[in-house]
Amino acid sequence: MKSLPQTYTHAHTLEIQRKRHSQGHTATIATQNSYLATQKRALDVAVAILLVTGVLSWLTPLLYILIRLDSKGPLFFVQQRTGRGGKVFNCYKFRTMRVNAECDEKQAVIKDARITRLGRFLRASHIDELPQLINVLLDDMSLVGPRPHMITHDEIFGDVVPGYSRRHDVKPGITGLAQAWGYHGPTPDYRSIANRTRLDLFYTQKASLGLDLRIMFRTVFVRSVNHLPIFRPSDEA
Repeated sequence: MKSLPQTYTHAHTLEIQRKRHSQGHTATIATQNSYLATQKRALDVAVAILLVTGVLSWLTPLLYILIRLDSKGPLFFVQQRTGRGGKVFNCYKFRTMRVNAECDEKQAVIKDARITRLGRFLRASHIDELPQLINVLLDDMSLVGPRPHMITHDEIFGDVVPGYSRRHDVKPGITGLAQAWGYHGPTPDYRSIANRTRLDLFYTQKASLGLDLRIMFRTVFVRSVNHLPIFRPSDEA
């Protein structure tokens, strides 16, 4: 029996490898979609209920007193943010600034005079973000995902950062890969928002239960462990 020409055999092998790679990629996407559709939501609701009942239930009345003593104004700061698919929602935070007319346009900066004394502590500890657990229960946000920016900044960043709008392919999060990687606070230049976006887009493509757990673990413990082995985007790119 004659053997097949070598060129045909090589081409046939390449075609098999291509199909296997395509099938593997399709399976990865299917697994990710399954996680985003069911498991991720279940994790969000379970953890949010646990933290709302175990932490916010007593912390909220305490902070109501402290925030009102520190400055005049409401307990919560509510601002419209962009969610999954471009849907606009009300994002909740404990108020850390004095009431001002620039809050929906001017980003907070280091040593911002608008931030109250208590507000500095709440921001540094990220306790001000805890009311977003309510957003998680309302299905506007997830525990993990790209951090939502104010709408005016979304419009600016979308014009200058390639692929920025793809951050909205998933629900925004209380924490995200960019935050676990050390990107917090102001975005003073193009590089800072471009790097955050790069990590956010990586997350939208690689979201999984394991990645979410690593991000949450690093978010909580990175401040007390300086040399913790951590996930690096290049490890799973």
